[in-house]
Amino acid sequence: MKCPYCRCNDDRVIDSRIVEDSSAIRRRRECASCGRRFSTYERVETTPIIVIKKDNSGQEYSREKIMSGIMRACVKRPVRYEDMEKIASGVETNIMHSGLCEIESSKIGDMVLEGLAKLDKVAYIRFASVYKRFDDVESFINELEKLKNIT
Repeated sequence: MKCPYCRCNDDRVIDSRIVEDSSAIRRRRECASCGRRFSTYERVETTPIIVIKKDNSGQEYSREKIMSGIMRACVKRPVRYEDMEKIASGVETNIMHSGLCEIESSKIGDMVLEGLAKLDKVAYIRFASVYKRFDDVESFINELEKLKNIT
């Protein structure tokens, strides 16, 4: 590793620790030439996941967008932030374990709905109404019936 101060290639690791929910390792290094210390981070290199939208356009996967949708659905509901995080983490884990480079947004939406169905029925309906774009009362009632059968 090159020292960011003197550009020397000779350094030693003084401390290593796991950070970012065990997804990275932070290494504290000391340059053998100038004696200054610096940090490096080691992460698993992942290929970007492309989300295929309904109009067939592609967009890079964003955990923030998933969390935003879940949080909007759970506004003023007795749902803990940690539980919303678990849904987002579960979705992300499923996507990563699928091994796919591209995934349809509908599959992501279905995974979120599955998590919300177990967490809060009102949040489920809120998310479904935006995600499935209910056109009429009948489609809304059909989704309510489906939710009743899930539980």
